[in-house]
Amino acid sequence: MPNPRSTARIGGHPLHPMLVPIPIACFVLTFVSDLAYWKTANMQWANMSAWLLTIGLVVAIFAVLAGLIDFLGERRIRSLRAVWIHAVGNAIALVLAILNAFVHSRDAYTSVVPTGLILSGLVVLILLVTGWNGWSMVYRHGVGVRPEDRA
Repeated sequence: MPNPRSTARIGGHPLHPMLVPIPIACFVLTFVSDLAYWKTANMQWANMSAWLLTIGLVVAIFAVLAGLIDFLGERRIRSLRAVWIHAVGNAIALVLAILNAFVHSRDAYTSVVPTGLILSGLVVLILLVTGWNGWSMVYRHGVGVRPEDRA
């Protein structure tokens, strides 16, 4: 039986794993720049956090859409426990990132310390769990992996 296939794909390649590295990098770097602002009080770090959050959220919209299409398009994907942990955890991370964007829209000090820093850290912790489950979906369950052609 072939692997569960990705419904949202282009040229046979699944879109979701192509899109997710951008918001992940942005949200992790938001946490890093929040830490830098906390230690230095340099306003530019707070500005960087706000921009990283914004870029991460915009690209996350497309990643969510591609993931949702895959989730709804293949029954075998929905039957995996790792998928549910991945989806629910990422939904929680996305809500926290949206709240964090509103927090980061305030003036520098109140946008980062302590609320923005805590929210950024929570998002990164959640992404560690959901990333592990995303890895499990691909490498253990073969979601979106095309079987090798045997000649």
